[in-house]
Amino acid sequence: MLLRGDFVHTQVLGEVEIMRDHLLSKVGTSGTTYHRSTALLGVDGQGYIAHFAAASHPESISILEHETPNIVPAGSFLLPTFQDLHLHAPQFLYQGTGLHLPLMEWLNEYAFKAEERMDADSQLAERVYKRLAARLIEHGTGAVLLFGTIRTETNLILARVMQEVGVRAFVGKLSMDISSRPTYVEESAKASLDAARSFCERCLDITSGLPTHEHLIAPVLTPRFVPTCSNDLLLGLGALSAEKSLRIQSHLAEAHDQVNRVLAERGAEDIDVFAQNDLLTPRTVQAHCTFLTPPSLARLAQTGTAVAHCPLSNSYFSAEPFRLREALDAGVRVGLGTDIAGGYSIDIMNAMRQAVAVSRMREGARIRGCAGTTRSLPVDASPKALSIDWKEALFLATKGGAAAVGLTEGSGTFAVGAPFDAQCIQLFDLKTGVGIGAIDYFDDPRSGELTLDAVEKWWCLGNVNNRTGMWVQGRPVGEW
Repeated sequence: MLLRGDFVHTQVLGEVEIMRDHLLSKVGTSGTTYHRSTALLGVDGQGYIAHFAAASHPESISILEHETPNIVPAGSFLLPTFQDLHLHAPQFLYQGTGLHLPLMEWLNEYAFKAEERMDADSQLAERVYKRLAARLIEHGTGAVLLFGTIRTETNLILARVMQEVGVRAFVGKLSMDISSRPTYVEESAKASLDAARSFCERCLDITSGLPTHEHLIAPVLTPRFVPTCSNDLLLGLGALSAEKSLRIQSHLAEAHDQVNRVLAERGAEDIDVFAQNDLLTPRTVQAHCTFLTPPSLARLAQTGTAVAHCPLSNSYFSAEPFRLREALDAGVRVGLGTDIAGGYSIDIMNAMRQAVAVSRMREGARIRGCAGTTRSLPVDASPKALSIDWKEALFLATKGGAAAVGLTEGSGTFAVGAPFDAQCIQLFDLKTGVGIGAIDYFDDPRSGELTLDAVEKWWCLGNVNNRTGMWVQGRPVGEW
């Protein structure tokens, strides 16, 4: 496939690039090889970007002599797909309900019951997961880090569905040998570890007969969080991750009641419990982290542990906002998560907007704490601005998230050698000049080129109506 048009990506935090009239060749369709004295471009069906340069570039001109491109029309642009670093797949069953309770009560009243119901009904699980996959595609999410349930078979259904529809998915079978719900718990640490090992092996078997570039799913070790995992279980999961180089995901320092419970039961903060069991690694993504202080964020950076920032669910369940700016300044890899169903929106665009809004509230509090007064800031307060802007949020949703979850080098951008994971965004109707979806124009937008202002307008106002196509590993996904 050869594409010509406007492309937008962000390779550096805070910088958005618009590449106007560029040519992109995806390794993936025709079987043609182009020879030049200084370059060789192979198109072999694997879905990687083989060429990306201005249409006026000499190599682009040479390619155009051999192949007619598909044109991305004016008023549209290509953008990397979004990464959702934290989503509870079975909780999609009751998305948008039950958000009036504190976290630990909410888990007992809603989450555990829904997950147990999914484990008891494989047909329900398949229906829910197929609809979840369709919603992810509809909202431009090409890669997702998923919490599942405790039953292996239910999680294998989830993995198969994601592989079949073409969404990159890192699937976690929950490990939990402690529970407030007697019917929803694993019988022992050993049983839980055996089940985790078995799930990982069987999940990998799903794609074992496929070429490597078609492997879209992978298992993730998933201790739910410290209150539901014995020390023996956590220690075993840390050893299993090291043995098999497996990813890890969990919840860390999320809510006031959860933090207090860990201190009371373990006599330590949960970051220390994870560290003691070798669960803070470059393969680890920890959700929330709202109660982590700057020194604790530095510990995450030192261990390579990434954070899934979930601003919407944090607003419901945490008494603290995440120290996003401090985490970024400390070198922590950060991506965004929707946290279905603790967050009610599956749209990463909403997560981006909420991340900016929360950061601006934090900046307002910082200014009020020092501006016009002689009093000093709190001990852990930053003298720097704490807000982020839309460009930084877009980085977190694309390249930042891809780096946090450990995708292939270049993922989340348009770069030669990277997988072609992209979405097509339409701003206005080329025939009429009328804006698409919630976007309105009062001057004819067809007379000018794509600008940062236009991209920002979409970032603020855009919705599913603006998305006209999506590809993962070079293959079209969804129905457009």
